[in-house]
Amino acid sequence: MLRCRPWVLATACLLAGLSSAAAQGLLGAPPADAPADNAAPPPAESPAENAPAAPVQPGSPTAVVKPFYEHARLEVDPAQRGHFTDPAKSVLDKSDALRKSGQGECLDPNMALDNAEYDEAEIDKSLKTIEAVKGDQAKVVVAFVASGNPHRLEWKLKKVDGDWKISDLLSVTGEWALSQYQCE
Repeated sequence: MLRCRPWVLATACLLAGLSSAAAQGLLGAPPADAPADNAAPPPAESPAENAPAAPVQPGSPTAVVKPFYEHARLEVDPAQRGHFTDPAKSVLDKSDALRKSGQGECLDPNMALDNAEYDEAEIDKSLKTIEAVKGDQAKVVVAFVASGNPHRLEWKLKKVDGDWKISDLLSVTGEWALSQYQCE
């Protein structure tokens, strides 16, 4: 049986920028017989960063978010509106209307990458995700490095007719939220 060690929990917390208590809320409490937080892991165990990533489950919130990191600028593609719900969908629809009217752009074209200059190899190498689901609400926190700078985004999702839809995208690093854009 796989047991979550506190040092694994701490690594996940660092990725998500959460306190230990908050991470326990996302990931569950460690087993009662787990060593204390300050106990070193046995030397025979490999570090968490060397552990293979868990496969992304089809239909999961992470599976909805993942394509936006495989194809740059996908979030502003009108063909992707089916992956969004309000308030994000309304902002994206208004942005599309503004673009079609010839009045310019409202949104930055690479929001999923925090509007940063990037190198695909650097993103692929550094990309980490953590998912939390509570009922019909979910959050996927994405952390990566672009041009040597760390970035963290939070994707909020809602379950709509049995499918996960993106309701908002927030940059923890850049302090912006898609839902706060005024595209008029």
